[in-house]
Amino acid sequence: MALTFYWYPKCGTCRKAKKWLDEHGIRVEEVHIVEQPPSKEQLREFYQKSGLELKKFFNTSGMKYRELGLKEKLKTASEEEMLDLLASDGMLIKRPILTDGEKVTVGFNEQQYEELWK
Repeated sequence: MALTFYWYPKCGTCRKAKKWLDEHGIRVEEVHIVEQPPSKEQLREFYQKSGLELKKFFNTSGMKYRELGLKEKLKTASEEEMLDLLASDGMLIKRPILTDGEKVTVGFNEQQYEELWK
């Protein structure tokens, strides 16, 4: 099972997730989410396969999110507008994203990783 790990190496949560993967001997293809952000179509696929609300894909604690006033804008934004925003800047995307092409997790939750990826 080939896993793709979209991450930002300076992000503490991403480093925790990477450490967990390493400790469990799980090899991943690493993709720097800022240098190579997922495309709008990839994001649409992640969103559909994750079972999460699209809003859960936003890095709500990021400076960019606050600068753009997205808390208010997302309340009325369409799915297309949200996907366009996410695809426009890797810093807006909640990370890490881990996928095997079928399952998708966003953020790092150790229990979720144990259940899905171990």
